[in-house]
Amino acid sequence: MTQQRHTAETEVKTLIEAWADAVRRHDYAGVLANHDQDIVMFDVPPPFQSRGLDAYRKTWDLFFGCQRSSYAFDIEDIAITASDVVAFAVAVMRCGPPDDTFQFRLTIGLRKVGGDWRITHEHHSVPATD
Repeated sequence: MTQQRHTAETEVKTLIEAWADAVRRHDYAGVLANHDQDIVMFDVPPPFQSRGLDAYRKTWDLFFGCQRSSYAFDIEDIAITASDVVAFAVAVMRCGPPDDTFQFRLTIGLRKVGGDWRITHEHHSVPATD
């Protein structure tokens, strides 16, 4: 692995960890930080698709209404692939009260704009039960 690629992967991991921490604290500014104005998100609850930063922000109203700030929003496993201009991460996350085992999948796509990583796509999913 080249040093540049390792640095990019470390930067992306740090960004995602900061985002997860902001979610735990119900910090809208922290959740929105590093997201592109034109972000596209697919989420578990409706709406099926959110386009743009304002729509993305609104998806957190429902989540924060149900999830206490003391609850888990933890990265259990993460894999990052990055170049100097694009990156994606796949993760298994745990969400809920401390004794809960609810897991979901997270995929994030990023691109470097003006020297900063911007999240352009976010996808949360759970396994189908049927």
